[in-house]
Amino acid sequence: MKVIYHPDFLESYCSDPAAADGRMEAVLEVIRDRVDFLEPSPASREDIAACHSDYHIDHIARLGLYDISALAAGGAILAARTGLTEPAFGLIRPPGHHASFNSSWGFCFFSNMAIAISKLKREEKIRKAFVLDIDLHFGDGTVNILGSTGYVKILNPSAHGRDGYLEEVAAALPEDADIIGISAGFDNHEADWGGLLLTSDYREIGRMVREKSRKSGGGCFAILEGGYNHRVLGANVMALIEGMNT
Repeated sequence: MKVIYHPDFLESYCSDPAAADGRMEAVLEVIRDRVDFLEPSPASREDIAACHSDYHIDHIARLGLYDISALAAGGAILAARTGLTEPAFGLIRPPGHHASFNSSWGFCFFSNMAIAISKLKREEKIRKAFVLDIDLHFGDGTVNILGSTGYVKILNPSAHGRDGYLEEVAAALPEDADIIGISAGFDNHEADWGGLLLTSDYREIGRMVREKSRKSGGGCFAILEGGYNHRVLGANVMALIEGMNT
């Protein structure tokens, strides 16, 4: 399976948990010999401006975070494009699902998922898309940018129990989407902040997404969002990859 990654993602670009030393390394240690890597280029300002105001883009630039954020957005675009023909995972950072049109918070700067999905739509590669956000926290930025477009449906599962969570995902996954994108946060794991899901649950989520994309004749991809326990993050990412690669 293809994993989109760039060595610059190893940099600690700020002091938040998504930029912590060892986070990328924890994933690479588990997956490096089991996947094929593709290196992304930064998203263009035009692609970013399709989802964010000039004010917000300039604000991120003033913070000195434009280059790494544009590279993450470019990684999401490459993951989405690859996902049209085979499953792909974007091992990228900074994350993006809390980045709205004109603001951001929660360790996010640009909306990687929105930039990638809107790029496919503008290129007329897709008609319908579905975004499954399995991060512990609600992806308000993704909803802000894509929620009213009419061609994207978004699920942030809200069930509190494991069984109910998986049932909610299974019931919502469509059979008519040209692409399914997973905002893959792993902070809902039993050993992370949320304390809910097992490692095997990420494998099952990946399997369900892959199965639905096959039925629709579409594609699927995932991009990294949260997940802060380095001891389990690599195994959880690998589980999702294994499920998507079935």
